[in-house]
Amino acid sequence: MTGVMNPPQPARAESVPPTQFADASMLEGKVPASVKASRTTAGFALALGLLYLFLSYRPLWHTDLWGHLAYGRLIVGMKSLPTTEPLMPLARGVPFINSAWLSQVIGFEAMNRLGVTSLMFLYASSITGMAGLLVWRGYHRSQSAMITLVGLFLWLWGCWQHLKIVRPQMAGILCFVLLLTLLTARHRRTWHWIAVPALFVAWANLHGSFVVGLMLLAGMAFGRGLELAVRCGEVRAIWRDSRVRRYVLMLELAAAAVLLNPYGVRLYAEVFSVANHPNVAELTEWGPLQLRMAQGQATAVIALLLIVLYRLSPRRVTAAEVLLLFGFGAAALWSSRMLVWWVPIAVTFGMQHAGAIWHQWHSYSKTLLPAPRHGRWSVITVGILWICFAFTPFGGRVLHGTEGKLKLEKMVSRETPLGVIDHLKTQADQNRLPHGQMFNTYEWGDYLLWAGPKRLKVFLASHVHLVPREVWNDYVAISNVASGWEEILDRYGVNLIVLDLATHSPLIGRLQDNENWRQTYSDNVGAVFVRRKVI
Repeated sequence: MTGVMNPPQPARAESVPPTQFADASMLEGKVPASVKASRTTAGFALALGLLYLFLSYRPLWHTDLWGHLAYGRLIVGMKSLPTTEPLMPLARGVPFINSAWLSQVIGFEAMNRLGVTSLMFLYASSITGMAGLLVWRGYHRSQSAMITLVGLFLWLWGCWQHLKIVRPQMAGILCFVLLLTLLTARHRRTWHWIAVPALFVAWANLHGSFVVGLMLLAGMAFGRGLELAVRCGEVRAIWRDSRVRRYVLMLELAAAAVLLNPYGVRLYAEVFSVANHPNVAELTEWGPLQLRMAQGQATAVIALLLIVLYRLSPRRVTAAEVLLLFGFGAAALWSSRMLVWWVPIAVTFGMQHAGAIWHQWHSYSKTLLPAPRHGRWSVITVGILWICFAFTPFGGRVLHGTEGKLKLEKMVSRETPLGVIDHLKTQADQNRLPHGQMFNTYEWGDYLLWAGPKRLKVFLASHVHLVPREVWNDYVAISNVASGWEEILDRYGVNLIVLDLATHSPLIGRLQDNENWRQTYSDNVGAVFVRRKVI
């Protein structure tokens, strides 16, 4: 009909076919609300994925990892746990309570069935798992992605000197962070009563550090009780409190759960005896924390930040926080190896108070709606995690079977004595390897136990608490080229010496000038000496 204009029609987005909107709508409808993710979740997945990717290419350390694998190989072969020290001749007959037997078996079975890259996977996964738990708790309490990522960085910085070494302690730290995450949850869950004892059953068989978990539970219980006693002015108020009863009962259940191990109550005595052993006390990593150390500087920064946060925070400070921070902090000052337990506590509490300060200064943020969740962010999150896994050595091994293209020297630290081991094996094959006791750098003892010829009699490995005090003192005397070092070697009947350049260059120089010894091998890592006239 002429003269009549049609009403204006809304413009159609011709560049995007209508079917695409239908597909997106269908995707949103198919994804359950419980698994829909937000942009923040995808961002955290990217951060954790990149961390996992970085850790997957970290070289395996040359120290006690390989000794634990050797014990795992022995346990699997024997199908039982040795009752006395089985690998170091100078500790033969010493009672052996192996608190890390399950970690050793898992590590050996992974290595045996899936190759070296499986160890890199276990290492990267354990640390990324700890980071994920800290991110989960930090963001849940602070509601700030920036605060959470800063806390994650501080945790990595403070613990890095210990996290970079692959050892069963990784399993212990993971258990500790998981326990801390459960105990600092806002809501008490019924399943926690099962989860905590089950965690301690696993922890007691993975690593002897379960004691620090009991200390964490005790600190939470005692701190809450002290707070109530001061506030109410009567002791009876303590036991009437449901949280105190919960912590105490969980502590009792955890202490009982620890007994589900092959050694029973003897495991407790073993853990305390190792921590107080004089040989262990002389190791550098068990020494006091010092400011000149990188981890000491990180600790100082974290402590200063905590002071500022606690000064400004509107959040109430609990007695448990104070007890745990000062208690574990004092332990870290006494022994730097205890730092791995203090830093997660400091970071967790620090993120809580930083979040409280942030929301107080920006009060409008309290009214903001939570980040919208969409199915596409779930897909993006899964895609990020899959890509980060696929581009790792273990991912290549699983997906493409490309482990054979990776050379061992690319997967282990530069200090690993690969050339020394090849030389010793060649000498053994040619029947030119001398019999008798060997003297070796104790940091290399574990790799010698794992990869060296079977006939080697390792002088010392990382389990220094198993050798008599006299043997350790003799090792130190020889290493320091102290007076009478040659007589000590003669007394032990040492005919073969394997040394690293990093810590034993003075002894190497003395042996090179000594007419009783000849050097059969050297590289940029270490050297091998054989006695000219075998004892």
